[in-house]
Amino acid sequence: MIRSASLRFAVLYGGLFAASSLALVLFFWWATAGVLDRQVEAAIDADAQFLVERWSEGGVPALVLTVQERLAENVDDDAIYMLSDALGRRVAGNMQRWPAAVVQAGEFYELRVVRAGAQSLAEVRQYDLPGGFRLLVGRDVRGRVELRRLLTNTLLWSVLLVAGLAGAGAFVVRRLFRRMVAEISATAEAIAGGDLTPRVRRSGRGDEFDRMAESINTMLERIARLMDGVRQVSNAIAHDLRTPITRARARLEDAAEHAGSEAELRAAVERAVADLDGVTSVFQALLRIAEIEAGARRSAFAEVDLGPLLADLAELYGAFAEDRGLHLALEVPDTLRLLGDRELIQQAVANLLDNAIKFSPPGGRIGLSATAEGRRLRIEVVDEGPGIPEADRARAADRFFRGEQARSTPGSGLGLALVQAVAMLHDGALLLDDAAPDAASSGLRAVLTLHTGPASVAPASVQAAAVPAIAPP
Repeated sequence: MIRSASLRFAVLYGGLFAASSLALVLFFWWATAGVLDRQVEAAIDADAQFLVERWSEGGVPALVLTVQERLAENVDDDAIYMLSDALGRRVAGNMQRWPAAVVQAGEFYELRVVRAGAQSLAEVRQYDLPGGFRLLVGRDVRGRVELRRLLTNTLLWSVLLVAGLAGAGAFVVRRLFRRMVAEISATAEAIAGGDLTPRVRRSGRGDEFDRMAESINTMLERIARLMDGVRQVSNAIAHDLRTPITRARARLEDAAEHAGSEAELRAAVERAVADLDGVTSVFQALLRIAEIEAGARRSAFAEVDLGPLLADLAELYGAFAEDRGLHLALEVPDTLRLLGDRELIQQAVANLLDNAIKFSPPGGRIGLSATAEGRRLRIEVVDEGPGIPEADRARAADRFFRGEQARSTPGSGLGLALVQAVAMLHDGALLLDDAAPDAASSGLRAVLTLHTGPASVAPASVQAAAVPAIAPP
């Protein structure tokens, strides 16, 4: 219990609630009692000032008459007056003798007095007059004392109520906190046990806990996809790479046993090396995709003009397309600037062009276009090949995935996976769709969108860096 975070959170909440409520009640009590005290003192001062003025105007007779009039008009019966001479004898007022505690003029005294034969609590003040006369002016404050006692009792009950509410609130907060944490903990334990299906339930209120649950669920879905990807990659590596490795081994064994000359042995070794080079290229592609997905290339982002880059790619692959009896059409603005990795974007577009040329029938047309749409750039590669069935499009960018039409063509199934990784690195996406949905041979429209990023100018040395040439396979 002591180590429980929910208990600490609940105690903190209860303490803050109790402290703030108690401070509010104490301030109310202090302000109310202070107002009452100030009202009494102001009334005494105003009354005394008027009496002193009457003394100045008519002397003792005028003052005595005024005191008597004041007492006669005092409906609340809370006024206290006493005028004494130099010998301390009572001249006027409703008190029988001068209070022994009142010894200094100008000070307020709260004391018990006998008035009209009864004990009373009063607040009084002494005023010195010429000739040794002293004037005592005060008010009966029994009502104020009763009100203060009532406020004090109310404060004590408020403290008990605040303590109860703080405890109840802390209990409710602790239960809510534990319920949310328990839900997350149970989901995490299930994930740690190997079950990737549980998700954190949402309350539907759209509060911070719901947003946290949504973030956790998004993270878990991402982990599940990555785990599925790892399993698929492992299975694909075991399946697709076993054939070239086995073929290389068989050729070397056959050459070792049956090669009749050095030339035959060398030819067998060269064919085996070519098979192993294909395996190496697959691993290099996998490492490159992993590097891109990890975001390691973001630090190399610089301002890139895609207009000349796409024109160079069109010129390079245009010649290759002509050899296959195809026509490559380019429709790109002169300037298309974004902040990104020039080499990776070039490789992604090259992969799309390579696929378009590989699957297009002779005499077909391939289109390469690019447009700017707000903060995004849209690069399209359109061909007239068989396209990708709608059921396979969601998996087309998975590593090693190859559709039925691609089984008989050379390749490893990593081209679109790299394009997808480059798109995600640039906060974009890869969209695969039919180029002509109504035609018998619909073709494929591959759309690569890239976020242009904040306006930034890279150093001249970075902008002028040479880009490795990409040769068609």
